[in-house]
Amino acid sequence: MSRLEVSQLGDTRSSPDSVEALFFDVFGTLVDWRTTIAREVAGLGRGIDGEAFADAWRAEYQPGMEGVRAGNRGYVRLDILHRENLDRILPRFGLDDLDDPARQRLNLVWHRLDAWLDVEFGLSRLRRRFKLAPASNGNIALMVDLARHNNFGWDAILGAEIARDYKPKPEVYLAAADALALPPERCMMVAAHSYDLAAAAACGLRTAHVARPDEYGPATGEAGPTVPVDVAAGSLSELAERLGA
Repeated sequence: MSRLEVSQLGDTRSSPDSVEALFFDVFGTLVDWRTTIAREVAGLGRGIDGEAFADAWRAEYQPGMEGVRAGNRGYVRLDILHRENLDRILPRFGLDDLDDPARQRLNLVWHRLDAWLDVEFGLSRLRRRFKLAPASNGNIALMVDLARHNNFGWDAILGAEIARDYKPKPEVYLAAADALALPPERCMMVAAHSYDLAAAAACGLRTAHVARPDEYGPATGEAGPTVPVDVAAGSLSELAERLGA
């Protein structure tokens, strides 16, 4: 029996009435990283397959963070990891001649990723009832720029830089709850990635899955959760409806 089914049977722990804060994954859940990066790379005018470039860059994301998670290096901001990953893949696409200013401009594309179409309205509805904050692996400056670019109405910026570690380490979820002086069970993690939700649930947070079936291209993302969750929705607007916001 899924946690969603349990909540429908009256488990008070799973009732949204006891949730005070929603924490959001950002890359893929709120913003369409692939389309924005592909467009940016196409704008270089070098005949590069922008989608292939975006996929290659994103493929370095988890390996890049693993050194920090494993304790092999101290915490560094995601902007730094993104730049290291960028430098690693440029030769594959014949772009190793890009000078440092051009690389820096390209690296900052992560600060201006466009949101999925349902996000601005969905967040505005959810904010009527809940405290909202990103619990992302992105650093604070990156999250602030994305919020300004997409009109995200956050109550706080939480996540990896607060915890000095990267998801799915427990410290990231627990530090977010602690920052708002809330017990984990009064917080809900919202994400399009089941591994993220499973890790949050293990820390005592409630969980909500938002489907992003086209995250990596048509029919390549998660159309639904692969782990038990409290709520599953097809958009942030549907999530707001399900949570009574």
